[in-house]
Amino acid sequence: MTSRTSIYTSSKWNIPFVRRNIRHCQGHVSKSRIVCVAESRTEFFEAAKLTVDRYVKNGMVVGLGSGAASGIAIQHLGKRLKDGSLRDIVGIPSSTFSATEAANAGVPLNNYEDGIQIDFAFNDADVMEEGSLMAVIGRRKLEGGESFVEEKMIAASADKFAFIVAEEQYTKEIYGSIPVVINCGNWLLTAEEIDDLFLGDAEVWRRPAFGNADPLGGDFPLVTTDGHHVLDVIFTSPILDLGEVAESITKVAGVVDHGIIHDIPCFAVIASKNQVKLVDKTSVIS
Repeated sequence: MTSRTSIYTSSKWNIPFVRRNIRHCQGHVSKSRIVCVAESRTEFFEAAKLTVDRYVKNGMVVGLGSGAASGIAIQHLGKRLKDGSLRDIVGIPSSTFSATEAANAGVPLNNYEDGIQIDFAFNDADVMEEGSLMAVIGRRKLEGGESFVEEKMIAASADKFAFIVAEEQYTKEIYGSIPVVINCGNWLLTAEEIDDLFLGDAEVWRRPAFGNADPLGGDFPLVTTDGHHVLDVIFTSPILDLGEVAESITKVAGVVDHGIIHDIPCFAVIASKNQVKLVDKTSVIS
C-alpha cells in the first residue's frame, strides 16, 4: 500500500508551463468530431466549487481530473488549502494538465501507483449518457505523450468518484469519437477489425500528434509514452448501446483500453447557468 501522506519531490509528469474504409483513406472528417473538450465557462465555477466543498475533507487523497471543470476545481482546492479551510490533502494528477494546475495552485502531489488508496476523485467527461451515467473521456488533445488510461485507473481506484459536466454534455444521444488506445504493432489490423465491427456506423482514424488528421494519422501519428497509438472511432449517428460498444471494443486484439467509462460507480455534478444538480443512477440527489 502506498503511503497516503507521502508527497513527491519529483514527478513523472512534465509540468511546463457515412463510413470511410480505413484501407482507402479518402475524404475528410471535421477534427471537431475527433477532439472535443468543453471550453472554460463561468457555469463550471459553481459546480467545481460544490464538488470540492462537499466531498473533499481534511486528510484525503484526491484524484485530480483533466479538463476545464477539473481545472477550476483544482484551483478552488488550492485556494482552500491556502486559506486553511482544508489541510493535509494529497492530489493524484491524471495528466500533465492536472499536474500543472495543481502545482500552480499549491496542491501537494503524489504519483498514481497500483494499490494507492484514493478517497475521492473528480474528472471532466466529454459527454455523459443521461440516466445510465456512462461517459466518454479522452477526446481532448493529449499532452506530452500521455493517454487517458490513467484517468480511468484513478477513477476505478477512488472510493467515491464524480464527473463534472455542463448541462449540454449530459444527453440522451451520444455520438462522435470513442477514443481507443491500441498497441503500435499491427495497429492497422486492429483498426480494420474495429472498422469492420461498426461497419456503416463509424469511421476509424488514427490520431495525429499534431498537424492535419487523416485515417492513417497524418505525417505525425500520436505515440504515447507507453508506446501506443490512439484511434478515434467516430460514430456519425447516436450510439444505441454504449456499454455494448465498450465490451465489443475490449474484445478486439491489440486494444489496450478505450474512453468509455461504463462500469465504475459514479455520480454527476451537472452545471448550468442557473443551478447545479447532483445526479446518481437512480435520482437527483441535490
